[in-house]
Amino acid sequence: MTGFGSFFTQLARDLWSQKLRTFLTTFGIIWGTVAVGLLLAFGKGLHVQQTRSFAGLGDRIVIAWPSRTSLPFEGLGKGRRIRLDESDIEYLKQQIQTMRGISSEYSRDLQVHHGTVTRSVDVSGVSPVFGDMRNLIPATGGRFINPVDMEERRRAAFVGNRLALDLFGEEDPVGREIMIHGSPFLIVGILVAKEQDSSYSGRDHSKIFIPSSTFKALTGARYMNLFIYRAQRPELNEALTAEITTALAARKRFDPADTQAVQVWDTTEMFAFFDAFMLGFNIFLGLMGILTLVVGGIGVSNIMNVVVEERTREIGIKMALGARSWAILSQFMLETFVLTGVGGALGLGISYAICAAFPSLGLGEYVGDPELSPRLALLTAALLGAVGFLAGYFPARDAARLDPVVAMKV
Repeated sequence: MTGFGSFFTQLARDLWSQKLRTFLTTFGIIWGTVAVGLLLAFGKGLHVQQTRSFAGLGDRIVIAWPSRTSLPFEGLGKGRRIRLDESDIEYLKQQIQTMRGISSEYSRDLQVHHGTVTRSVDVSGVSPVFGDMRNLIPATGGRFINPVDMEERRRAAFVGNRLALDLFGEEDPVGREIMIHGSPFLIVGILVAKEQDSSYSGRDHSKIFIPSSTFKALTGARYMNLFIYRAQRPELNEALTAEITTALAARKRFDPADTQAVQVWDTTEMFAFFDAFMLGFNIFLGLMGILTLVVGGIGVSNIMNVVVEERTREIGIKMALGARSWAILSQFMLETFVLTGVGGALGLGISYAICAAFPSLGLGEYVGDPELSPRLALLTAALLGAVGFLAGYFPARDAARLDPVVAMKV
């Protein structure tokens, strides 16, 4: 205990006698720690924000549009239009058991009235599972379309949040009526505001969703505009698409290799590309931060080399009086770790403070809110430990290897 007490006493005296040098050394570590922490935190925040925006379109769904054939098949010429109705969706449900969900979508621009306000709105007829697949989350007090709405062809409407604001202002629209295509509809839910950076027929915040059975009765539509589906796991979407294409090709008589007959957009590929991109981007940011921290470590190493040179005579006297090499090594290593530890703690504290204050700037929509998770903090601490060890070990080793007789003559 006495030995460690003397170490700390000597450390405090040495650091206090070189206040400017101590400050500059510690500042280098602080700067490197802040660089590592913030670069990794902002990289993670950007990843989360962009993933949330992608998920605004749907949670790794596949969107399919019936189109026209581009290849002749069994005596039928190309250019033949493929039309799908609800019986085809039921056929797919019976033939393919690996689907997590599938829904048709009928869509048309219809006149919507409330009071003196009239809007031409993209109205979609969908099934209940559509809301889950497309991340159409109802605000508190409301709901999405349910199976009873479908069975009874109820005039129930789920309204986008921005459209609801245009029609009702600050009033709560749930339970109120609007006129769609000349018929009264009860608003059962309002969309929770969400980030959405891609779409296929406009942003959800300005659309209305009603039961597909009601839509067909209201407009006389028979054939769907498109359908969406997803597999039990995202990585199975590609295989599921092949199964659906084969099943529809047999039912509608077109070549299974004809990619134009039913065109698909697998959003899983978008997520996979972005995940790979952000992994590389975060590695790049991490390397930049590590290099900055290494520069700070080099500064610490240089300082410790200077300290060893200035205290060579002192080291020689201590060794002549019986100090062992491990004691000299420990003394300088302790100084290094204290400087590194204090600088690292202050750097992490500054990083946490910046991450906590950043959301108040309102820039999260563009770059995401930085998140310095415990795992990132532990990673930064591990890097600090490695830098501190390397920065202090070699000067300390040189000090411990000094010849006492030669050292005292310096």
